[in-house]
Amino acid sequence: MEEKNKIQPSTLYLVGTPIGNLSDISERAVKVLSEVDFIAAEDTRNSMKLLSALNIRAELVSYHDHNRKASGERILERLQNGESCALITDAGMPAISDPGEDIVRSCADAGITVTVVPGACAAISALALSGLNTRRFVFEGFLSPIKNERRERLTALITESRTSIFYEAPHKLRSTLSDMADIFGQDRKISLCRELTKLNEEICRTTLGEAVKIYAEKEPRGEYVLVVDGFDGIVRDKDTEELLLLTPEEHIGRYVAEGMPRMDAIKKAARDRGMTKSELYKLVNN
Repeated sequence: MEEKNKIQPSTLYLVGTPIGNLSDISERAVKVLSEVDFIAAEDTRNSMKLLSALNIRAELVSYHDHNRKASGERILERLQNGESCALITDAGMPAISDPGEDIVRSCADAGITVTVVPGACAAISALALSGLNTRRFVFEGFLSPIKNERRERLTALITESRTSIFYEAPHKLRSTLSDMADIFGQDRKISLCRELTKLNEEICRTTLGEAVKIYAEKEPRGEYVLVVDGFDGIVRDKDTEELLLLTPEEHIGRYVAEGMPRMDAIKKAARDRGMTKSELYKLVNN
């Protein structure tokens, strides 16, 4: 009789790991991590703690944003030579807002089998807890730390009717909430999900305007998943909404076409977009 869940050669296993509570590790995940030839991890120090807690001794190799090309090539070569590998990230599902997507693509291109050992995913867990519409949603991952790029991305989502999911670090939370409130409107609903499955798990269901006020007084701590309600179809300020859907250059051009000097048009468009004149000038002249 063939062994159930037997580890196969030349196979990459995407193994979901707990996002906070170690008890969420699955029996199959433990078996795979215990039996593959080697494990590729985003941060070998963090992964060593997980493996030690599970009493798993395995060869660990580093695979992260800064070495993905060289390390990915070595991993692919080992897989082509018949070895099996488990890919894990610091927490949750590898390849989701994670450099693992590159090695999956490389394996697919090379004809290497890739399979999944499902596990926790912060985005889906937060969506389920949000109290917002879960039927249709989009995952945006981390927004850019650069203000004008972040605001450009949020502006593109103004009329997105689906629930939007974002990841955010504590040191950027206030800026992100401020931009969201400015662009989506103070009354847009949001669920802030912090430290999911951990002892300090916290779910805050409120509006963007209230969230800005809360975190003006409260120090952000831990990793956040932000679940934002979709556009309800009601346009509060039609003229501004339409302008924000244009590219920055088109936005400026609209004012120039109305007879406004270009520098004045840049100043007014920057005000519409919540940017400084110099930020917008730099953006359209790069």
